[in-house]
Amino acid sequence: MTKIEDETIFLGPGPEHEYVLPPGLKSRNVSDGYHTFDELYQFRCAYNAMFFNELANKPHNPLNVHKSLKHNDGEECFGGDYFIVAANLPTGVITNHYEMRFSQYFKIPEKEECLFPYDGHTSKDVLSRIFLYLTYYA
Repeated sequence: MTKIEDETIFLGPGPEHEYVLPPGLKSRNVSDGYHTFDELYQFRCAYNAMFFNELANKPHNPLNVHKSLKHNDGEECFGGDYFIVAANLPTGVITNHYEMRFSQYFKIPEKEECLFPYDGHTSKDVLSRIFLYLTYYA
């Protein structure tokens, strides 16, 4: 996961896609005219919490939906300021990280460590896995 720094936003891979914000402007306040990055992050979190909560409520939690303060290798998520949510969809494992302040909204089982080892998936892979799940299984 690439963390967006306060003074730089990344519009794509590589340094040619870096944009340094003017002094005093924070990336969370950047807007497309409708929503700020901060608002979009909160929407993403809320929708994802609803999705994960619904998946976890299936009888016997067959997709092993859970959250953890640690990755599968036992390392804390980004120094302990974040947690990970994970599910093993029929289309592949999906994960996301959120700041600790959002943990209360994920009403899903908590594990000592994430159950799934990192398989190298990217954000694009996660989106593809979710859309395939929605197309064929939801």
